[in-house]
Amino acid sequence: MSTIDVPNPLPSPKEDAEELRKAFEGWGTNEKSAIKILGRRTAVQRAEIRRTYAELYKESLLDRLHSELSGDFRKAMILWTMDPAERDAKLVHEALKKKGEKAIWVVIEVSCASTPDHLIAVRRIYRSLFFSSLEEDIASSSMYKEPLRRFLARLVSSYRYTDEYVMRELAKFEASLLHNAIKKNDLHDEDVLRIITTRNKSQLKATFLHYKQLTGKSIDEDIESHSSSQFANMMIRAIWCLAFPEKHFAEVIRYSIEGLGTDEDTLTRAIVCRAEIDMKIIKEEYKSAFKTTVTRDVIGDTSGDYKEILLTLVGSEEP
Repeated sequence: MSTIDVPNPLPSPKEDAEELRKAFEGWGTNEKSAIKILGRRTAVQRAEIRRTYAELYKESLLDRLHSELSGDFRKAMILWTMDPAERDAKLVHEALKKKGEKAIWVVIEVSCASTPDHLIAVRRIYRSLFFSSLEEDIASSSMYKEPLRRFLARLVSSYRYTDEYVMRELAKFEASLLHNAIKKNDLHDEDVLRIITTRNKSQLKATFLHYKQLTGKSIDEDIESHSSSQFANMMIRAIWCLAFPEKHFAEVIRYSIEGLGTDEDTLTRAIVCRAEIDMKIIKEEYKSAFKTTVTRDVIGDTSGDYKEILLTLVGSEEP
């Protein structure tokens, strides 16, 4: 579902590193060249370019990008060029210092919209970068109150089974458990927390399907009708990121550009983090939900080289 348009034939990492070096030399930086190279390479290819650049020029490519570029364009290019697990570890670390639901979204996205192996890689890199565990930092954070703090800690600690196998009878039973808890407005019931924080994504999708068959409402609609608390809102976000991540990220992009001013950090995170995963599906969901396109809204709310890197990552689409 990636939207990255890798060229064919593909230049070697050495050729790309040399072209980037040329882009940085002389009077001013050739930003278009940097976008053309880095914006059209996969994570594995970008890692090879970083390694080759460091070997050839004895400096970090990320450091050079930081010194050559500026503003939101620099943030986007550096986040994109980073290793994805390192990027997520740093995004979560920054989010843990901030208040508000937007910061909590970052923790939920990394915990629930990632593969189990990617989440483990994020936790491992987090420890090496910040000399503490992600689980510990969430569990001890003063930014969150219980039961939200416990819920987030359990989400980030999870390692979900990745097979497609689904136990149908269990899905029906757990749909009933969820319904009973939601009716009583008891979202922090142990069964609810256990189901949402441990079940594999295929099993959860089956459970949510049975929930709708049982109640006539989707589980997120039912939660919303019973509670407007922050915990309920974050539970809904976790459910979306686990079972319908394209719905969550379409709303994140829309949120970042609605109203007065653009939330560039949120817009950048959503596009950079999902371009290689499910941006094609996100674009479809966005068009269905908001009757416009990601491309049109990015063009309307951004400018210059920042706009160009975002459009490169979003990929071709009718504006």
